Amino acid sequence: MRVEYQVLAAFGADLLLGDPRWLPHPVKCIGRFAAALEAPLRRMIPRARAAGIVAVFAVLAATGLAGLALVAGATRLHPIAGDVVSIVLLYTCFAGRDLARHSARVYRALVGNDLPEARRQVAMLVGRDTERLAEPEVVRGAVESVAENMVDGVTAPILFAILGGPVGALLYKAVNTLDSTFGYKNERYLQFGWASARLDDAVNYLPARLTAPLVALAAALLGLRPLGAWRMFQRDGRKHPSPNSGLTEAAVAGALGVQLGGLNYYFGEPSERPRMGDPDQPLQRDHILEANRLMLLTSALALLIFAGIRIAISPP
Repeated sequence: MRVEYQVLAAFGADLLLGDPRWLPHPVKCIGRFAAALEAPLRRMIPRARAAGIVAVFAVLAATGLAGLALVAGATRLHPIAGDVVSIVLLYTCFAGRDLARHSARVYRALVGNDLPEARRQVAMLVGRDTERLAEPEVVRGAVESVAENMVDGVTAPILFAILGGPVGALLYKAVNTLDSTFGYKNERYLQFGWASARLDDAVNYLPARLTAPLVALAAALLGLRPLGAWRMFQRDGRKHPSPNSGLTEAAVAGALGVQLGGLNYYFGEPSERPRMGDPDQPLQRDHILEANRLMLLTSALALLIFAGIRIAISPP
């Protein structure tokens, strides 16, 4: 089976099933392996930055070899078995359904006028303090989470899957997991996590810049504000501290006609984030569902376009 059809099947499975908790998840295994490497590498290599670089190479090598072994071993048993294993591995790399599901829980709590529950649910999506958030700030947290995670949760894995099959997608998720494990700007990880953070920025550079214009296209198809999405992507996308995360966030803000960013609190300490978009309308609970629709349609467009280009340029 061509890789494009494997990716399509895996994307469909994610939309239908989400992330079953009973399934052993490769990303969790990658995260545990990365975390287990930290202490011994710090002992063996005194320079923290060098130890972090070795950790990156070790995790990527182990992930790539494991993915190749699983696919090749299954294919040797039977070509259909190879396709099934490839689809299952790809399926574990996509998170669109779970992202929409988690943010929809925030929406349902707000519809039920249960603000404490909405705060609890949004705390599972964001790292900021949520105990005292008013409803518009709860909505902002959910919308920002959907907008920021659109790339690393769905469109980037799709792109790397189209380029490199299940192994390409797994390697991307390994990079993403390394960043979420070590890529913190604190005393412990500023040097050890340097390579993980820089590599994550590098691999997301192209996906983020391909995804943001697709948000504008999805906004047009959904009857939202495509020109606003394009304009805010151009105007505000680079305000974010991350070179990539702000692009889709700004595009979503423009598509919805809202302003994202602003004052957050982390462990009681204030942190002002750049504001993206214009406050044409106040943040309301329905914006969560609109952000979900934008994310899902943008992801589907990315799949169709990336797969279509590969089919057009590669032999049958």
